[in-house]
Amino acid sequence: MPQVLEFKLPDLGEGLTEALIVRWLVEVGEVVAIDQPVVEVETAKAMVEVPCPYGGVVTARFGEEGTELPVGAPLLTVAVGTVEPSGSETLTGAGSGAGSGAGSGAGSGAGSDATVAGSEPSGSGNVLVGYGTGAPPVRRRRVRPEGLSAPAASTPTTAAGLPAEAAVSAGGADDVRGPVPVVSPLVRKLARQHDLDLRQLAGSGPDGLILRADVESAIRSVASAPVAAPAVTPGTRPAGTAGASARPAGERIPLRGVRGAVADKLARSRREIPDATCWVDADATELMAARAAMNGAGGPGAGPKVSVLALLARICTAALARYPELNSTVDMEAREIVRLPEVHLGFAAQTERGLVVPVVRDAQTRNAESIGAEIARLTEAARAGTLKPAELTGGTFTLNNYGVFGVDGSTPIINHPEAAMLGVGRIVPKPWVHEGELAVRRVVQLSLTFDHRVCDGGAAGGFLRYVADCVEQPAVLLRTL
Repeated sequence: MPQVLEFKLPDLGEGLTEALIVRWLVEVGEVVAIDQPVVEVETAKAMVEVPCPYGGVVTARFGEEGTELPVGAPLLTVAVGTVEPSGSETLTGAGSGAGSGAGSGAGSGAGSDATVAGSEPSGSGNVLVGYGTGAPPVRRRRVRPEGLSAPAASTPTTAAGLPAEAAVSAGGADDVRGPVPVVSPLVRKLARQHDLDLRQLAGSGPDGLILRADVESAIRSVASAPVAAPAVTPGTRPAGTAGASARPAGERIPLRGVRGAVADKLARSRREIPDATCWVDADATELMAARAAMNGAGGPGAGPKVSVLALLARICTAALARYPELNSTVDMEAREIVRLPEVHLGFAAQTERGLVVPVVRDAQTRNAESIGAEIARLTEAARAGTLKPAELTGGTFTLNNYGVFGVDGSTPIINHPEAAMLGVGRIVPKPWVHEGELAVRRVVQLSLTFDHRVCDGGAAGGFLRYVADCVEQPAVLLRTL
């Protein structure tokens, strides 16, 4: 008899507490190998393929595509051990040898959060793609799930396909405290999104615990309930209805995933950071000429072209070396400004999933060519949705090239918890006084938004002026190379 193991949504790191199921990569009845990706999920940071640490036959999946699951909720169950669907082939799971999979875990104690009670298989434990156990791949094939006992078969599920107990956090019903009998942050969030008062709901869980199914049922009831037309007398205005029916009609787009993370971060930045912005127009004609000369030197095999963004990034690292106040963060609990030794340079990238900010690590140690290569790599990964959470966090300063949208200027919002962001507009021909004569030059507007707690206008203006001087006379940068 095969052993059925439960694989739960793992902690994907960086403080993430939930993920959205984008696409299932396996079907019920399909044979999976150890560390084979089984589902593609979207977090607030990136798209991630989640591998299963067990090999065997998929007996159940939890959650439809488009469902948001909290970390620790069941993803799927896998039958591992000895299975003979064709009478001749033996499947082993959890990294055990042939014919030993079931026995290796039968006598174990309490399992990890990815096992059923009473078992502890020697699975890989890996949760990120690319860190496999080296086990030989198992040929993917369909196996009828008859005869495979899955605990999910008798588990009550919510309207979204999630087991009812998954709506309760690890503490269980005994840990519920306070006037509202609910412990799942996902349930509270869903109720807030639909303006539901949890105190008015009767929970169907243990001891009256409010589950996600209860909230979804209440949402459907509100949506389907007829709204009585209020009596209106001449000279009076009808009173607004209360609750969800009072909200204006129109398309509603949930703030979740990347869009929700961006919304939270920008709102926090505006709440916590007393920002100020200064800007200057700069003649970028010489910078563009220098770039053309760099890319023309060395012939066709000289390597990839150096982008304008890479040059501006290198200028920023030189400017931050002169004005380290802007490469810092504020610790309000300790009431301290923390100046950071490394420059982890973020740059804004627009993708189909929304705005993301990949980070070039240790940019202060790179030249323009190296920075450009890393920007190109991260941009390609961002558009493909394959950036790792670690590649989207930890930035200390951000460069925002909104000129690609055809605009001249902006007042950037600081990427919390950083202290500054440099915005760059489009580079366009404009009338300009050059060497005492009116000429057509290639002009760009630079804007710096900074946290006024870390420095005053003198440091911010000095930083921006140095950047502008390097743009107008690239030879200024040679002094720091």
